[in-house]
Amino acid sequence: MQISPGLGVAIMMNNYLHDMATGLLVGSGFALHAIFPIQKSMNTPQATLFFLKTNRQMVKLFKFALWWVVLGGVPRTIFYTSFEWANAADKLQVPALAVKHVMMFAAVVWGVVAWRRMQARVALLRDSLPSGMRDEVES
Repeated sequence: MQISPGLGVAIMMNNYLHDMATGLLVGSGFALHAIFPIQKSMNTPQATLFFLKTNRQMVKLFKFALWWVVLGGVPRTIFYTSFEWANAADKLQVPALAVKHVMMFAAVVWGVVAWRRMQARVALLRDSLPSGMRDEVES
């Protein structure tokens, strides 16, 4: 398949942003996992409220990134052999490309699993807040 220069740029940008979205999934999960022990060590309603509000914003980022991974994966898959694979094969980089995609897939799966576990903790933390503070989480 012949790819025009404009389409090539669009595919390259999509692939780059697709990889960035994967990084956002992992990064947002790591950020929450870094903040959680601090909340746990402080163990105050204010620290819990901070963590829950941070989580609320990170969930938005996570959902955006996950949708980008899913939707951006469609054109990436369509043009994979004629764009990404061909370029890697020309440079004898197929093993590196394979390792990259295995790592990215593992990162996305790990990210989804970690997020699900974290949201179970979030539910417990929300329930631990005094009733007056629970409404503040949503604001």
